[in-house]
Amino acid sequence: MAMIISSFCKQISCLILLLLLVFLPTQSSATSSSIITDRLIQCLNNRSDPSSPVTGLIYTPLNSSFTSVLQTYIRNLRFNESTSPKPILILTAEHVSHIQAAIMCGKEGRLLMKTRSGGHDLEGLSYVTTTNKPYFIVDMFNFRSIDVDIDQETAWVQAGATLGEVYYRIAEKSSTHGFPAGICPTVGAGGHFSGGGYGTMMRKYGLSVDHIVDAQLIDANGEVLDRESMGEDLFWAINGGGGVSFGVILAYKIKLVRVPEVVTVFTINRTSEQDLASLAQRWTQVADKLDDDIFLRMVLDVINDTNGETMVRGTFPTLYLGNSTSLFTLLEKDFPELGFQMSDGIEMSWVESVLYYTNFPIGTPTAALLSRTPQPQIVVHLKNKSDYLQSPISKQGFEYIFERMKELAPITIDFNPYGGRMSEISEFAKPFPHRSGNIAMLQYLVIWNETGTKAENENIKYARMMYDYMTPFVSKNPREAFLNYRDLDIGVNDHGKNAYIEGMVYGHKYFKETNYNRLTKVKARVDPHSFFRNEQSIPPFSS
Repeated sequence: MAMIISSFCKQISCLILLLLLVFLPTQSSATSSSIITDRLIQCLNNRSDPSSPVTGLIYTPLNSSFTSVLQTYIRNLRFNESTSPKPILILTAEHVSHIQAAIMCGKEGRLLMKTRSGGHDLEGLSYVTTTNKPYFIVDMFNFRSIDVDIDQETAWVQAGATLGEVYYRIAEKSSTHGFPAGICPTVGAGGHFSGGGYGTMMRKYGLSVDHIVDAQLIDANGEVLDRESMGEDLFWAINGGGGVSFGVILAYKIKLVRVPEVVTVFTINRTSEQDLASLAQRWTQVADKLDDDIFLRMVLDVINDTNGETMVRGTFPTLYLGNSTSLFTLLEKDFPELGFQMSDGIEMSWVESVLYYTNFPIGTPTAALLSRTPQPQIVVHLKNKSDYLQSPISKQGFEYIFERMKELAPITIDFNPYGGRMSEISEFAKPFPHRSGNIAMLQYLVIWNETGTKAENENIKYARMMYDYMTPFVSKNPREAFLNYRDLDIGVNDHGKNAYIEGMVYGHKYFKETNYNRLTKVKARVDPHSFFRNEQSIPPFSS
């Protein structure tokens, strides 16, 4: 009996030891995280301007409002799961000193800092990380002022302002001014502008970055710089190279563009049962050659007919900077195959066209642009990829594409036409190099509602398969991609000793070789230790 008891006690002791080995690292990790967070909070309090304390602006997981503050600006629900990485702290900065403090404290604690302006980044890199390292967020949504000067035709726009707010404030001052940027009104200006920024006026005026004349940035030393003090190389880099690699963007000064009192919009739909393949082929032949005032997008998706059979639908949403009579004359001459009729055109103001293009009902008050709550179809689980079309696609090519799309029913492909002003600007003028020689930029989008890993893996697989199917039709060597359509599939960087080489993999796709090299040299000068970094940020140049 004594031997049995002794053996039993030994088993219990081993079990207790095993449990300690399992749970102690977790407790130790939690304690360590708590210490790191406490030190960060203390540092933020010490370094912030005493006249603008950070009290009430810091949220940790122990705060009851932490989850709502984090989730309010998450636009891709893939990164809003219970298993998604969470920051140790969110700082909702209200004063420049708060951001300066965050940078200095982040460097002292060797912490990863994320900067979020609108949360629409497609891989969630402004609020999640693929590493297991502790990180914190500086949320810029309080930096949202917009100062429009119609006499000078300029506006200072803070990074946390939304595009909808920008458009509304411009229209508030003038019915004949606008700005060439994106169609989604809840996108944050900071990330959108710094990555390039395109929209329905890019064929007429180019990109957002083609109309930025000044900027304010806080660098890795906590210094506030404008265009003059930062120098032309850094100013060039943050106008299409992504500001997040070089500092924290506070504001951009933009040059407004002229728009007519009346613009025309329309949307025409065709299906694969109406010889959509021939129409799509023709689109690739003419869309980049139409009058510069016409932005005629082609959107392909999969729908079911009345019998439940799948078919591909082509939607052609269009903005014309002029009246419907002139538009009819131009399309009748250059693209009669579309079948545009005068009755299809809807005349409205330019700012109203923003609402139309975002699928608001006609007649929606323009004050809707001030809402920071995105439409339900915007906040979804999604995977996005991009490409560039440089040669027309044949009818047979589109028939092949349609068959593949029907296999992968959730897929949508947007064809965004180039030409016009986009073909006139040098690929070296800004870090964004995709200019002359491109017919269109393609966006692949898969959206799903189900939560969980199984649904995510399946739908991401669809996006990757469609991307592979499109290989014969798109740019090569490199296969180019758009920075603002962030895609971690094309390469990631762990920012170790091979950071420069790892950066080439995605850097050449986003920027091409010459611009990538210039960006890395700017990085080496202004942030040689890569404090500002993410999985696809610019690494310092290494010879």
